[in-house]
Amino acid sequence: MPYGTHERQVLDFYQAKAEQPTPLLFFVHGGGWMSGDKANPDFLVKCLENGISVASINYRLIADATAAKIDPPVKACLDDAARALQFVRSKAADWHIDKDRIGGCGGSAGGFTALWLAFHPDMADPKSADPISRESTRLRCVLAFVPQTTLDPKQMQAWIPNNQYGNHAFALGSMQEFLDKREPLLPWIERFSPYALASSDDPPVLLFYDNTPNLGQPYKDPPHSANFGAGIAEKLKAVGIEHEINYNNDYAHMKWPDLFGFLAEKLKTK
Repeated sequence: MPYGTHERQVLDFYQAKAEQPTPLLFFVHGGGWMSGDKANPDFLVKCLENGISVASINYRLIADATAAKIDPPVKACLDDAARALQFVRSKAADWHIDKDRIGGCGGSAGGFTALWLAFHPDMADPKSADPISRESTRLRCVLAFVPQTTLDPKQMQAWIPNNQYGNHAFALGSMQEFLDKREPLLPWIERFSPYALASSDDPPVLLFYDNTPNLGQPYKDPPHSANFGAGIAEKLKAVGIEHEINYNNDYAHMKWPDLFGFLAEKLKTK
């Protein structure tokens, strides 16, 4: 189903069978905003078996944004996710979904995007002539796998000294160039970073990392370091966002060891 005019502005919708309007899982694929596809969203079968519909989106990638001269290019990726979410809400009656019970999910950059939607102030424009633009961009909850939680190069390198990820989001050639241009880019960085946006009115989040945090130390796979979770943990606690951060498959100490239980609890209750 297209939600825009670009070939990447499409989504797949999976209808759960239910008498009442269903909750919905809004899935954003990973790939560093450079690659990836909407096929095979996480928890698809479990969602449908439990009366939760699913929407899985494609969106313009960095290369598409660069070709269209969108600056900074990551803006296109995030804006598309917001528009897709509004489009899904605009179909609530036709698709038999409860627009108040939509949860986000994604891995890596997809998890970042879901967190961005959750923490960003509502982008609905109630005065718009476009009915889709009048819809909310808020989420009920987010389950994110190994998400990055900031696009601030200074913050990323403090958390993970060998991190070289993030400059591509701003069409910059290196992390050093990103650091050098950080000051003029700060308004964009703060507009895009879940860390900067997190506030007390934001929904519950579950962040899952398959490694152990060691804040301030390098990691073999910097973009997926658990230090992104450890780095945002104090901010989530300070502003009062309900959160769970799970590390290294330590299922014995997880509140929701099956992970899906988090989504079921947050989406199935009114």
